[in-house]
Amino acid sequence: MTVINAALVLLAGVAAGAMNAVVGAGTLITFPTLVALGVPPVLANVSNTVGLVPGSVAGAYAFRATLAGRGPLLVRLVAASAVGGVLGGALLLVLPAGAFELVVPLLLLLSGALAAAQPRVAAAVARRRATAAVDSDRSSGPPAAVRAGPWLLAGVAATGVYGGYFGAAQGVILLALLGIFIEGEMTEVNGIKNVLAGVANLVSSLLFIAIADVDWQLAALIAVGSTIGGSLGGRYGRRLPAGALRALVVAVAVLAAIWQFTR
Repeated sequence: MTVINAALVLLAGVAAGAMNAVVGAGTLITFPTLVALGVPPVLANVSNTVGLVPGSVAGAYAFRATLAGRGPLLVRLVAASAVGGVLGGALLLVLPAGAFELVVPLLLLLSGALAAAQPRVAAAVARRRATAAVDSDRSSGPPAAVRAGPWLLAGVAATGVYGGYFGAAQGVILLALLGIFIEGEMTEVNGIKNVLAGVANLVSSLLFIAIADVDWQLAALIAVGSTIGGSLGGRYGRRLPAGALRALVVAVAVLAAIWQFTR
């Protein structure tokens, strides 16, 4: 690997770590970068997943204050995300490499669409919260997060499968899901999102390390970059213009998908 290529991977890791902490679409930066440098798609995905783990930890740690009082719920959600992450990682390794290469452009376009739809999702969640607040004033029943426990756990497990298999924009899906079922400010929900996405990343990475090929040079560069980016994103990310960040995510996803289709 040339010095220029190494610098590109490192910078992509920084951008991905920061993006994961804020909106959860960092793979849309690192994965296309690795593939553009000639890394086979499955190896790129495996190495990228392993490399992003430290950044996920840094992003979750930066939002630790938002997790206070969420212990019992968080334990259940973490277990669901872990199960899903293992299943998704296993699918990546069991299915033919050609299948992954075939669906990657579609997953990239899906990720870009999810990122683009995030404002509408947030608005819908806000409306749902307002309705739930009115309903809760009329009822003495348990909060939504308790009433919908099985559905919430199933949804988190499903996003874990997606995260273990590919993971781009997993955070966007989690934000929408958690925003519907869990009471609290969106910054609090973002903290839970970072933990769950990080768990799916971690367990699938452990599986990859145990039985798959990992390019440790690439993983190390992404790990260093994503740790820096995750810390910066958790500390300063909320000050960035959301529209500009979202536009970048969508542009990267579409360009990467077009490039994959035309390879």
